[in-house]
Amino acid sequence: MPDISRSNLPIPHREHVGLITFDAKDPDTKFPAITSPAAPEGAPNVVIILIDDAGFGSSSAFGGPCYTPNAERLAEHGVRFNRFHTTALCSPSRQALLTGRNHHAVGMGGITEIATSAPGYNSVRPDSAAPLAQTLNLNGYATAQFGKCHEVPVWETSPAGPYQQWPTGSGFDYFYGFVGAETNQWYPALYEGTTPIEAPKTPEEGYHLTEDLTDHAVNWMHQQKSLMPDKPFFIYFAPGATHAPHHVATEWSDKYKGKFDKGWDAQREETLAKQITLGIVPEGTALTERPEAIGAWNDVSDGLKPVLARQMELYAGFMEHTDHEIGRVLDSLDDLGILDNTLVYLIIGDNGASAEGTPQGTFNEMISLNGMAALETEEFMAARIDEFGGTDSYNHYAVGWAHAMNTPFQWTKQVASHFGGTRVGAITHWPKGFTSQGEIRPQFHHLIDVASTILEVAGIPEPTFVNGIQQMPYHGVSMAYAFDDGAADDQRKTQYFEVACNRGIYHNGWTAVTRHSNPWLFGETLPALDDDVWELYDTTTDWSQAHDLSAEHPDKLKDLQRLWLIEAVKYNVLPLDDRRIERFNSDIAGRPQLVKGESQLIYGSMSRLSENSVLNIKNKSHSVTAEIVVPESGANGVIVSQGGAFAGWSLYLHEGKPKYCHNLAGLMRFYAASDDVVSPGTHQVRMEFAYDGGGLAKGGLATLFIDGAEVGNGRIGATIPMIYSGDETLDIGLDTGTPVSEDYEAEVRFTGAVNWVELQAGVDGQDHLISAEDRMRVATALQ
Repeated sequence: MPDISRSNLPIPHREHVGLITFDAKDPDTKFPAITSPAAPEGAPNVVIILIDDAGFGSSSAFGGPCYTPNAERLAEHGVRFNRFHTTALCSPSRQALLTGRNHHAVGMGGITEIATSAPGYNSVRPDSAAPLAQTLNLNGYATAQFGKCHEVPVWETSPAGPYQQWPTGSGFDYFYGFVGAETNQWYPALYEGTTPIEAPKTPEEGYHLTEDLTDHAVNWMHQQKSLMPDKPFFIYFAPGATHAPHHVATEWSDKYKGKFDKGWDAQREETLAKQITLGIVPEGTALTERPEAIGAWNDVSDGLKPVLARQMELYAGFMEHTDHEIGRVLDSLDDLGILDNTLVYLIIGDNGASAEGTPQGTFNEMISLNGMAALETEEFMAARIDEFGGTDSYNHYAVGWAHAMNTPFQWTKQVASHFGGTRVGAITHWPKGFTSQGEIRPQFHHLIDVASTILEVAGIPEPTFVNGIQQMPYHGVSMAYAFDDGAADDQRKTQYFEVACNRGIYHNGWTAVTRHSNPWLFGETLPALDDDVWELYDTTTDWSQAHDLSAEHPDKLKDLQRLWLIEAVKYNVLPLDDRRIERFNSDIAGRPQLVKGESQLIYGSMSRLSENSVLNIKNKSHSVTAEIVVPESGANGVIVSQGGAFAGWSLYLHEGKPKYCHNLAGLMRFYAASDDVVSPGTHQVRMEFAYDGGGLAKGGLATLFIDGAEVGNGRIGATIPMIYSGDETLDIGLDTGTPVSEDYEAEVRFTGAVNWVELQAGVDGQDHLISAEDRMRVATALQ
């Protein structure tokens, strides 16, 4: 193939400029073979494996208590980077990794659910930042993503798209996984490409999401090497593990029975000792003090300690199970004979371990996310100790365990100021590319450096133009210089950090940091930004940020604060925004809304509508009206549902009679029921909810109607105020995922037909029947 330019993508096809003959049989008839752009000769396969919510001190490969033999196997034949950093939060880290640019510069200053209209926080990736996958794909790589995608703007997560920021619109040929912050490991909300699909089997049949993702990744690799053995591939394998919910079979968690009874304070000491022995951290590294906001293990009540220890057993089992599945991916590479020429990045955490599970952990994360953590009493938790991690739970461990998993550092996920939130273990493995094995690399690096590294080893330049659009330069530096040289000088000298107004700056070994907000206190009153207290650390002598030097070196602190501000302006960090709960409200945040007005008409063929794709009917009076067709034999099943077993609501026919269920975060279910059977024919079934008012999460009266006539009611004691689910959806004619009501199993389909459903907010309870004219008015308003 002649020399081609790879800086202007896509690579143009070369036109034939030779002789054109009259007769194709003429011996002088010659045309060049039709070829697609090929990767540079010798370009390796690339596999990035990104674990979710795992701290620096979690994996045994970095001295942690969670046994990860496959991570150790990679480290034994590769190199470990012990000063590798993330942004401290999910969506920002993933966008930084996948673009090679700082997260605010590509619009991802927070998770997509709290996007605002500010350029650094709008969750919209600019066209000037083509993703790594797209660059590799246009340079002859096959590309596939498996697992979590948390970079799609929430108003683009519906079946209507657009799909430019979904994986298959971002350079990946194939995607199998979920879109959002988290998903149920037993009942995931899966997509293949952009099409919603259901899991291939049930938990009772042995289903687990991580295993499913691995199956698909292995099958895809086999297909690629069967059909295009000479074409390199790029795989991004990002399981939902080890993000909450911590779901894993007991055969994995039971391996850790009793191993955490000593508590998180003792675990931190044990982990640090092992890290020093392994050489993961330098001799003399100090164990940072536990912040006052995190309670001591000795202060936990004796009745609660077994529950908290069980939470950590589940997390450890979850991580070991994840490592086992990673091993299956590595084994497949080996079986195909391509492991040695595959650059593998194993990044053990998109941020530090998560402290979003409250100080005592939670059996159902929807309880704490809806501000109801006080309802999870010690008795409530103890009664469910054997159910944690199973199909009836949506569990998360206590803050103290998250802090322990970030040993030896301070703080956790979301706290971008301190290494507990940003530093994670990273391993690179590429036998054909470097000779070092089992060594540790102390160079300071960041997620944005991964893309630059991959392009360098593949022999591909950063693109100057992609699809005619001039590109923002990569912000990363290649890490390849350190693969075979542990003594090489750091190529990354400076890096800023910011998440939730927790700020930090690294420069030539010094760090200046300030913590503004606490990850598990959503409603706390925050100080003025100018009143935040800054700390100063010299990490050349204080590896773990244990000794604050701000009083001794005030001038140095001022210099670094000024440098942080310069970097903040450069990369769109300003304006700082410490609104937390408020930004979930799109009106306040100023981001686009898919649904406008007070009514939404949804047709019967629609399902898997994310919460941001549906009219918000929480904390207000509302109605749900459906036009259904009942066959002569009668009908049963779900007419419309939103959410699932851990929070949500459902309108359905039970024994042929209308019934409504409001599921209060799995704590209790309230019902309204009718004694009247819906007769054969076309009918309107309606639920009107009269909200009590007076604040969030109040109760009200649910009244049921058939064709405008009242047929039953029920008192709803309290309601979900904030979120039904991070992954379960609104469905017409069925209930995907887990079931809202105890009256039916998951996915019980309506045995008649649902023509349409209308959601209406702020109803006054006067019109109990929707006319055809009213329905057309709503449909027209939505156009």
